[in-house]
Amino acid sequence: MCPLCDKKCGVWNLSETCTYAKVTHLFDNEGTVFFAMFMAVWATVFLELWKRHRASYVCAWKVFNWCENEEELILELVNNPNCKPTPYSHSYLRSTLVLVLVTLMLVLIIGLAIGLVVFRVVATVVLSEGQWELLSEHASTVAVMLGAVMHYLTMTIMTKVNRRVALYLCSLEKTRSFAATEKSFTVKMFTFQFFTLFSSLIYVAFFLGRINGRPGGYVRITGKWRLEECHPSGCITDLFIQMAIIMVLKQTLNNVFEFSAPWLSTWLKKKRKPRKKRSCSPCGRSTEWDACDDHEPPCDPELDTWLTNYNLNEVNAFSLFEEFLEMVMQFSFTTIFVAAFPLAPLLALINNVLEIRLDAIKMVSLERRLVPKKTNNIGVWINVLEWIGVLAVIANGLVIGITSDFIPRMVYRYRYGPCVGRDATGLDCMTGYINNSLSTVRVSDENIRRDFQPNQLVFKDINVTHCSYRDYRNNEDYSYTSQFWLILAVRFAFVILFEHVIVICKFIVAWFVPDIPQVVKNDRLQDKLHRLQKELRNMEQRSSDV
Repeated sequence: MCPLCDKKCGVWNLSETCTYAKVTHLFDNEGTVFFAMFMAVWATVFLELWKRHRASYVCAWKVFNWCENEEELILELVNNPNCKPTPYSHSYLRSTLVLVLVTLMLVLIIGLAIGLVVFRVVATVVLSEGQWELLSEHASTVAVMLGAVMHYLTMTIMTKVNRRVALYLCSLEKTRSFAATEKSFTVKMFTFQFFTLFSSLIYVAFFLGRINGRPGGYVRITGKWRLEECHPSGCITDLFIQMAIIMVLKQTLNNVFEFSAPWLSTWLKKKRKPRKKRSCSPCGRSTEWDACDDHEPPCDPELDTWLTNYNLNEVNAFSLFEEFLEMVMQFSFTTIFVAAFPLAPLLALINNVLEIRLDAIKMVSLERRLVPKKTNNIGVWINVLEWIGVLAVIANGLVIGITSDFIPRMVYRYRYGPCVGRDATGLDCMTGYINNSLSTVRVSDENIRRDFQPNQLVFKDINVTHCSYRDYRNNEDYSYTSQFWLILAVRFAFVILFEHVIVICKFIVAWFVPDIPQVVKNDRLQDKLHRLQKELRNMEQRSSDV
């Protein structure tokens, strides 16, 4: 195989990647298609079951006809009976300004993703030229891991930046009510976070190894550093490593910081509080008196509860928003690109079992009690979840069709393999697939000698005359072969077919599972009947009085 880097890397045997190839085959096989289909349909089933669950509680709490805007108007009337409602307004100038600023923010986030690409390219060069043999031999894999860590750090920093920018954009919009402001902020914050999380993953999934050129014609940054290639065992391996590191770091460190920060704050408050000499109160409340006397105020358990709650960490409007955002981003991680990282649902389950207990301890013991608000749904979040379900279908179809080797294997099996046109009894139809997926370059080519140094083209003291690389190119003029165009056509055909089939299945599931249980519908019907009967009796009573 041709050298994977400049200067130090030499030619190598493809058999060195057999272990990686076997591991990759565990999640890049024929079953991946059905698993991706199952996950896409599961996302729809999950949302439908959530809607049914929500409808049951809404019916029990009698808030079916409740309106948030109406609630805010009632509060204004309570505070001022002569108040005038804030009229609806729309400014094309403000909308244009917000749209331009959102676009600039997204360009900045995509620019950070490009910066991560440059970081991985430079890291690969530095590691391959380093003195540590272990790192130099696995420079590409280590660079992907370092890039994933940098991606996580970027996400952590950009989360704070995204919040400030989203709040500023909401202030520019001058929305009419708090409900409208909350909806606008949610959409903007999720959009920024989504691009922050998935921009780098989209590059790894669909561009890595496809725009880097070939031996003798590599694409280079500033004419110096050549773009990184896919892992020798397949491009899907890079996506798997990237998602695994990001998800493990994100879930582990988020839980640690989310719990340790309020715990540490509460501990520091207790340490700063002046130490009391003794507790004289019958209810156990510490007092500021050195000894019990007749002037000690009587114990008030309710006041003690208020004071204890007040001394805990403060909560604000973002307290629950952060929890919603975390769960929605996790939902997107377990559905989008799940074909490349099938362990995502399992890791999410383990994380949620642990986080439920940590959040319970935090909300009960470390933070002030949240002020309850009436509502009958989760607002714009349900629309966000539905859009994620649609994006999951598109992304998984593209991962299977473009990123994985599923389509090239199928094309080889049924078009170029040894089983085509003959009896396949006792014959492995994939025999020769690896050699078929490789192209060859001549070392004597001037462009090859410009890309590689002479010492790189020596294998066991033997000067090689040819080296191979993964692609479907002609060995003479390096143009794409007819097999490449056939595979490309089948890839696009598969993506279109996959997406249409899954979307149809999602619509069927959404229709088959009603959003509202029949019991809830019947209860609402009875409530309407009783209300109408009561109104009818009142009308008859007024008529008889007249």
